Order: sequence, then C-alpha cells, then structure tokens
Amino acid sequence: MSSSTPAGQVTEEPTVAARFPARFVWGAATAAYQIEGAVAADGRGRSIWDTFSHTPGKVAGGDTGDAACDHYHRYEQDVALMAELGLRAYRFSVAWPRIQPDGRGANPAGLDFYDRLVDTLIGHGVDPVATLYHWDLPQPLEDQGGWPVRDTAYRFAEYAALVHDRLGDRVDTWITLNEPWCAAFLGYAAGIHAPGRTEPAAAFAASHHLLLGHGEATAALRARGAGTVGITLNPAAVRPLDPDSEPDQAAARRIDGLQNRIYLDPLFGRGYPADVLAASRRAGGEPSWLRDGDEQTIAAPLDLLGINYYAPAVVTGAPGEPAAAAYPGSDGVRFVPAPGPVTMMDWVVEPASLTALLQRLGAEYPPVPIWITENGAAYDDRPEPDGQRVHDPERIRYLDGHLRAVHQAIAAGVDVQGYLVWSLLDNFEWAEGYRRRFGLIYVDYETQARVAKDSAGWFRDVIARGGLPEPS
Repeated sequence: MSSSTPAGQVTEEPTVAARFPARFVWGAATAAYQIEGAVAADGRGRSIWDTFSHTPGKVAGGDTGDAACDHYHRYEQDVALMAELGLRAYRFSVAWPRIQPDGRGANPAGLDFYDRLVDTLIGHGVDPVATLYHWDLPQPLEDQGGWPVRDTAYRFAEYAALVHDRLGDRVDTWITLNEPWCAAFLGYAAGIHAPGRTEPAAAFAASHHLLLGHGEATAALRARGAGTVGITLNPAAVRPLDPDSEPDQAAARRIDGLQNRIYLDPLFGRGYPADVLAASRRAGGEPSWLRDGDEQTIAAPLDLLGINYYAPAVVTGAPGEPAAAAYPGSDGVRFVPAPGPVTMMDWVVEPASLTALLQRLGAEYPPVPIWITENGAAYDDRPEPDGQRVHDPERIRYLDGHLRAVHQAIAAGVDVQGYLVWSLLDNFEWAEGYRRRFGLIYVDYETQARVAKDSAGWFRDVIARGGLPEPS
C-alpha cells in the first residue's frame, strides 16, 4: 500500500489529540456470505441467503453472493492487505452451511477452510475474532421452520461446539450472533432479508430463539474453554422528534423496546420488558415461545458486548399509523428523517448519537467491555482513470467523526475496548446487492482486483499513531 505523501516531501507527524488506550483493538469486519463466494465448493450447502438472492425481485440488480469477493480462494491476499493496514484484529463469520450443509453433522472440508484462514491471520499478526452466525442459516433448517422453531437454537449450539472443537486452540474471541434484530425482524416480519417471510408473530419467536441459541452456544463454548464470549447487537440511537412531546416520547419508548430492550434486558438478566411482551401480543397473541428457564439461559454473563452502529432513528407519535413492518406492535409511531448529510444508504451522518448510545449503555446496564464491531459508510466510490487510486474523502470524514465520538465516550468512562471498521472489502451488501460499497478496499467484481482506498491509508495511520490528530 503506497503512501499518499509525494516522494521526497517531508511531513511533520501531527500531534495526537484523541489518543486511544494502548491495548485498544483496531480491526475490520466482514461476513461470510458477503465476501466468500464459492457457494458450492468443498461440500458447502445452501443457506437462506442463497435461496433469497436467487429469488427474482429480492435483491437489487438480481445480484447474488455466488461469487462475491471470491475470498474463499483469495483469503491469503486479503490477509496480507490486513497486515499492511496494521490491523490488530479481524472479525470474520463462519458460514454455517460450510460446516453443516444439512444443519447437522460435520463437513471437514468446510472446517479446513477456516483452519487455513485462522493460521494465515495468526501468521500475519492479526487476531482472529469469529462470529458464528451472520445470517446464513442452512436452508434445510429453514425448511424445518427456521428460527421461529425452538429446535434451531439447539442446532446452533451443536454447531458452535463443532467449530470451537476445531478452532478453539487458536481463536480466543467468539461472537455468537450478529444483529439478531435484523435476522428476526427484517427476515421474518418485514421480509426484506432472508428468508423473506412476513409473519410478525414468527418474528418474535425467531428473536427469542436466537437469544436462546446464544445462551446455549455460550454454555457450549465455555464448557470447552473459550476465553471471551460475546454477542453483537445493533441498538438504535432512537429519540423523539420533539423531546417535550409526550406522544413523541411514548413513540421513542416503543421503538426502544422493540429494537434495544428486547435484547439488552434479557441478556443482562432483567428478563423481557413488559411493553415488549405487550407488543408481541398485539402482533400475534401470547408469547408461547417463552418457557421457564429460558431467561436464565439467555442471561449467561457476557465477556464482550459488540455494538454495530450506523445512524440514529427519530420518531414521532402518529395516532392511527399502522405498525412499521420491521417493528410489529409499533402502531401509532412514524419514523421521520433526521437532518444532516446522508450516506448512499440514506442514513444520516450523526456521530454524536453514537456517543450518547454508548453513554446510555454504560449508565443503564452492568459493566461489560464494549467493542464497536461495525461502523462505516457506503459512498459512490470510483477508481481514478489509472485504476490504482480511489479517493473517498466522505468516508474518511465519517470514520473520523465516529472515532472521535467513541473517544468522547471513553473519556466519559464507558469501557470501549475496540473499533472494527465495516468493512474491510466492498462486498455483497445483502438486499442492496453490489451497488453499495462500504469497504476500505475497493473490489472490481469483474476482475476481483483489490485497490486500497484513501480511507485505508488513513485508517492505517490512525492505528499506527494510536489516535486522531486535531480536527482539520
């Protein structure tokens, strides 16, 4: 990776104004279906995302993850890029259908791939951080009912144990689930993610069984000696349009329950909030999915809480408004655009909301180390005519602002111990296909060439100096 400083020019190293702790974890993240490709290689089975992306009209441009970034064959090149960036950690996800094509048993060739990946990471001085579920449920398990069926939670724990048995001697940090809210409510209520179902009651059952699977998998991992076990959530930095309006405050409270407290409260031993159970009843009757002992299983102590953050949410009370598809039971609530610049995802850029969210977590919940396990932005990145440079100043501003927001939270006493950029590579961005680019590394999907963007060099320098200079 070449420096952006012209040859022969001497620059003075800027003073670090926002210095992060010496042991702060700097890294990047990806997900298996978004980058690996090779969907039929070495015995891999089909996932719900294979099925969903091949269903006409579900993904922009008719794109699929069949090829993605071909990381399955190019992982050595990609790990070398991580080393050039100076990454201390790489958060990858294990593709469940590579390990258990039928949702049971074991596929040794699939485990072999992650063996090779982990060894390559360690050989380059990059700590592997394994996420066990980033939305690619084996299709045979969905055919049996998917996450709304309780048995899926137990199948997940068996899979977690299988992966740890192969990789646990080298992987110390384990994340059970990535964003269970998206898996449950975008997948089973709104239908805009795999498996594409629109069944509000099933979404609440799926959400619970994801958490139950987390608890069961945590127990299985700890029984095998796992060092650090956590979960990654995407809590909403939600606020009322008018802070002085009681209807707007009530609307914000309702959405906070349906995205935040539905996970945070049971994970931290408080059980499900009453307003969340009431929303479940409005969406489909009594929560028969909740059984005695479940909440104790879910509340297994966390070693790590991962937070994925992109943008705030602003809501207003709107009597008569039907429930938003992704928030069953949210009748009487309307989402409104927050002011400010937006990314290509139409997500507003507001770093201060990240500080507020982290401070809230630190103040309202028991202390646990927090990592920002995803944070990033999609912009319309295009290579220069020479094909060797990609200028992305908007992404640099976005990352700079959000890292400063994290630093402010740390200064206020929140125990944030790591920051992982989303994403290392441009990739298959779920229902958006290949038209949204989040990567530090530009990927030409026709040739699979990788080109480091300016933001990659910027992040490399941030890591090297351990912080940020005075704002320019």
